[in-house]
Amino acid sequence: MRRLEAIRADFSVLRAMARGMPKANSHAERLAAFYAPQIDHYDRFRERLLQGREQLVAKLDLPQRAHVVDLGGGTGRNIEFFGERVARIARYEVVDLCLPMLERARERGRRFPQLHAEQGDATNWQPGEKVDVVILSYALTMIPNWRAAIVNAIAMLKPGGVLGVVDFYVAAEQPLAGLGRHSWLTRRFWPAWFGHDGVHLDSAQLPTLCSVLPTCELTEARAPVPYLPLLRVPWYAFIGRKP
Repeated sequence: MRRLEAIRADFSVLRAMARGMPKANSHAERLAAFYAPQIDHYDRFRERLLQGREQLVAKLDLPQRAHVVDLGGGTGRNIEFFGERVARIARYEVVDLCLPMLERARERGRRFPQLHAEQGDATNWQPGEKVDVVILSYALTMIPNWRAAIVNAIAMLKPGGVLGVVDFYVAAEQPLAGLGRHSWLTRRFWPAWFGHDGVHLDSAQLPTLCSVLPTCELTEARAPVPYLPLLRVPWYAFIGRKP
């Protein structure tokens, strides 16, 4: 894509984001109305904003003939981060409420026959059998009842299965020992910034994950925001194993 075309595409996404998440109708309808206008350029734009996904996937323990569930998996982009290891996956289920996203995931499934896209709610959807890996990639902050989504994700894992989560966040005012600390401005600014688009940063998310699963690995970092290079949003990547 030529630079001018790329900039125009970016601004079509930014225009949709500036309008914000619609307030009426069901959660699924709000997601569809928000993402449909930007879906053609969604993956390319988010590649620069949604940091840590590739690093998270690279660290996930993946057995042979693995069954993977990507809750809130959107367009199914995460399957590509597995690279050559995708051959180890027998079934990869992308679960999302947003139909425009799922349409793109189904298109991606033409290249990845193990990919199956299903409309479902991350708080109660369950696979037909226990799975090896569950991914929540920039999904928890968009799920109103995110605690239920965590409980549901753990419930679908086999004993020894792995939960991988990557998302934006802000730290609690008094974070748990070992977790990062954020300034007052960071803790106020980013929830207000993202809340306009239906992304809700909750300082309790990361401590909750750390309390419900033994932590295999935790990364905390910051990512630049496209066209706003002076702003750097906090994100984390968490990997926990079910006992």
